[in-house]
Amino acid sequence: MIFGVEIPFVHHLGFKLIMMEGGASELQYLPRPEHMNSFLVTHGGAIMTLLDVTMATAARSVDAEIGVVTIEMKTTFMQPCRGLLTGKGRLMHRTRSMAFTEGTVFDAEGKACAHATGTFKYVKPPAQPGGANTISTD
Repeated sequence: MIFGVEIPFVHHLGFKLIMMEGGASELQYLPRPEHMNSFLVTHGGAIMTLLDVTMATAARSVDAEIGVVTIEMKTTFMQPCRGLLTGKGRLMHRTRSMAFTEGTVFDAEGKACAHATGTFKYVKPPAQPGGANTISTD
C-alpha cells in the first residue's frame, strides 16, 4: 500500500511513488517488455494509466484519507516514451467534491513525451476491504 490504498493494477505495472504532498505528485515507472506496443515503445494504455494515477495521487495529496475516481481525462502523446519514465502531477484547482489536475510523463532523457488533464471526484473510501466496491459518480 504505497499510495495509501491497495491498487492491484498499479502494483502489477510496478509504479513507484516518489512524492505525494501539497497538491503535487511524482511517480516512476520502468516499463517491461510486455508493456510495449508493436513499435517497441511503451504502450499508450500504460502511459495513460501512469498519467491517471499521477494525477489522482496529486488530487489525493491534500487529504490522503479520501479517495478519487476519474471523471474525465484528455491525453496528448508528443513523442515515444522510452526507458525509465517519470510522471509529475499537479492539483490545479479543488472544490469540495472535485479536483482538476494535470500531469506530464518524462522519458529517461527528461523530455516530455505525454501530457494529460483530468477531472476527479472525491469519494469516501470503500467501507468493506476486499468486498465489492460500489462508488457513485453522482
